[in-house]
Amino acid sequence: MKSIILFSAIALLSSIKSYSQESDYKNDDFAIIEVSVIHKADLGITIWEIGVIGKAGKTTPTKVGQLDGAPVLGYVFPTDLKPTDVGFNQTDGIVALALTSHPDFDDTPLWDENSDKIYDNDGLVWHPHWVVLHEDKRVAGGLSVKQFKKAGETVVLPPTNPGMPMYMDSPGYPVTAIDNKIKVIVPDYRINNRTDFNYDGVAAFMKVNTTNDNLPMLGVYEVYSIASGDLSLPYKVK
Repeated sequence: MKSIILFSAIALLSSIKSYSQESDYKNDDFAIIEVSVIHKADLGITIWEIGVIGKAGKTTPTKVGQLDGAPVLGYVFPTDLKPTDVGFNQTDGIVALALTSHPDFDDTPLWDENSDKIYDNDGLVWHPHWVVLHEDKRVAGGLSVKQFKKAGETVVLPPTNPGMPMYMDSPGYPVTAIDNKIKVIVPDYRINNRTDFNYDGVAAFMKVNTTNDNLPMLGVYEVYSIASGDLSLPYKVK
């Protein structure tokens, strides 16, 4: 099932159209030229890295002043990890680690990324999320974060989730953006000690929706670049 979703998404991504708001952010800061995940066995961590032509993390969204329609920019690592590897219940979709910035809201209530001792004001700071993506033809990018109507026995989320009705977690891993590279460190035990997975790199524009039932809560509206060119997840952990 996952492969069907993945290749359907590839077909959609290959025919993406540009929209004015989304394309306002399209520049070399999101033009991916390399992606890597390196395992450091002596430290029990993996280092995930995306390199771009421009300056990684320099471009951030412009605040719109509300949650509905709030822009989200992301450097995303789609993987073939299982949802259960990162704390979700088993469900169809693509497990991805997304490094995001969004000034209109804060969805990391446990973490104080800007170190000002206020925990709900740092959505602009680049930070990580585990998400489960699935095919969604309602948005131009062809993908959205998988939603559920309400938490229940069939829905399992990690205890660090932000409380939204989506397969999303706010794991609090450290993210750094220096020169043309953005990196995040993930402890092995937080991914079920998996160091044999495949992955890809994507830069994308997303948007929040809280008013239109015909659109996803968090959809991908434009993909700026894909490391592999076709979202085939060809890269392996080194």
